[in-house]
Amino acid sequence: MIKRGSPTISIYSEETPNPETMKFVTNKLLYPGKSADFPTKERTSASPLAARLFDFPFVKSVFIASDFVTVTKTSDLQNWKEVSAVIREFLVDYLREGRTIINEDEYARQRFEDSNVVLSNDDDVVKRIKEILENYVKPAVEMDGGAIQFLSFEKGILNLKMHGACSGCPSSMRTLKEGIEKIMKQKIPQVKEVVAETL
Repeated sequence: MIKRGSPTISIYSEETPNPETMKFVTNKLLYPGKSADFPTKERTSASPLAARLFDFPFVKSVFIASDFVTVTKTSDLQNWKEVSAVIREFLVDYLREGRTIINEDEYARQRFEDSNVVLSNDDDVVKRIKEILENYVKPAVEMDGGAIQFLSFEKGILNLKMHGACSGCPSSMRTLKEGIEKIMKQKIPQVKEVVAETL
C-alpha cells in the first residue's frame, strides 16, 4: 500500500555496452554530482542500498551515480529479462520509503576523494587532463552507466580506473583507445598513451 503523499518514483532500465550490466535510471537524485562503486558485498558498509542489492544472488557489483544505479550480474544468470523487473520494483520501493542511499561520512572514511577534482598542487598538464575528463569524458560514460577516474600521469602515460558498466565491458578498450586516448592526444600533446585498470 502506498502512503499518502509518497513521492512518485519512476525507474526504467537501459542496456549498456557491457552485456553483463544493466542501468536503472530514476527520476530521483541518488548521489548528486558524485558516484560510488561497490565491486563486492564486503565493501558496501557505506551504502545500505548497495548492500540490499547484493542480497539478490545474481548481483556481482553495484555502481551508484547522480540519477542511476548500474548492476552487474553474475555470469550464471543468462539474461536480464529474468530479473530486471525485480530490480526495478525493489528500487522503486526502496526510494519511495526514503531510505539511505549513501552514508557520506562512512563513504568518506573508506574512500579516496574524487580524483578528477583539480587540486592546487596539480601541474598544468594534470589540471587539463582532469578538466577534459570532467567536461568531455564523464557525461559520455555516465550515459552508458559507468565512470572513469584519474589515477596518475607519468612519462606521457595517463592511467585511469574504470567503474560501473565500464569495468569489464568488452567495448571499454575501444572506448578508451578510440575515444578517450584520441581526445587526450588532440588536446594535450604530452599524453602519449592512455591505459586503464578495472575493478
